Amino acid sequence: MKKNIALVTGGFSGEAIISYRSAITIDSNLDRNLFNVFKIDINPQGWFYELTDGRKVEVDKNDFSLQMDNEKISFDAVFIGMHGTPGEDGKLQGYFDTLKIPYTGCSAATSAITFNKRYATAVAGASGVPVAKSVILIKNNFGSPDEVIANLKFPVFVKPNNGGSSIGMSKVNDPSDELGVAIEKAFQEDDQVLVEEMIEGREFTVGVFKSLGNIIVLPLTEVRAHSDKAFFDFEAKYQGKSEETTPAEVDEVIADKIRDMARKVYSVFNCGGVVRIDFIYNAKEGKPYMLEVNTIPGQSEASIVPQQVRSMGWSLKEFYTKLVQECFDS
Repeated sequence: MKKNIALVTGGFSGEAIISYRSAITIDSNLDRNLFNVFKIDINPQGWFYELTDGRKVEVDKNDFSLQMDNEKISFDAVFIGMHGTPGEDGKLQGYFDTLKIPYTGCSAATSAITFNKRYATAVAGASGVPVAKSVILIKNNFGSPDEVIANLKFPVFVKPNNGGSSIGMSKVNDPSDELGVAIEKAFQEDDQVLVEEMIEGREFTVGVFKSLGNIIVLPLTEVRAHSDKAFFDFEAKYQGKSEETTPAEVDEVIADKIRDMARKVYSVFNCGGVVRIDFIYNAKEGKPYMLEVNTIPGQSEASIVPQQVRSMGWSLKEFYTKLVQECFDS
């Protein structure tokens, strides 16, 4: 008998636009021989399922169900395809936990910790994972940019502490180079701002997932922002201003170090489903530094994880089936 799967998309942040792109790919590749798929759009106006005739059915939040004519639709599992809040920061995960509905991806606790970049680097660093030195600034609770100058070496990255897709992020080469402007830009996106020392090296990103209890690392991708971009920002990620090489052309000794660290990070945070972990490999020190953990990585046709899945020789249909099956088995 087919399982009823709710594909949840949308969200309450600027990342909703990325959520809708991911949902198109996921919806197109969920196996209809195995699943009945209902795409649920959660947005500031409400929680809705749209019928083929354009009518919208509101979700009953008491039990996360749909009333369609004379039939009540309940869900066996949820595929979370939402970037930003409330789908990537643990809020929806906690809601589904209370209803005892399984879902793809990480737990509420893991999602909340990794969504907060400062907490994530603190946990990783305490577990022996190399991370960059950083300072956290709380809105209306810090004196001036001089606090940053006293504790960090430049260049630095200034970014919202919560969130993803590099929205509100800036690179500042020296203290006189518009540090204050960069901090204010980040504060427009979040009440907490992370200022982090730049690690020199090559940037790699890799998808990691669990299937049948085994942690599987997808082929590495090397990311290079175009010469007119100072770093891998929103434009580089989503508007074609970067070069991504999958699989990465890298010495196997280096690749093994990154893969081993990716497995360690996945285990440290007790991740579930597929995550994407970003690293900088510092050749001088001979080790990869963890930048961040993305618990809901992009799934558009051009996104990195689908690239890596295809590079591994799998179809997205096979991959998504494994992710759904894992949420039942875990």
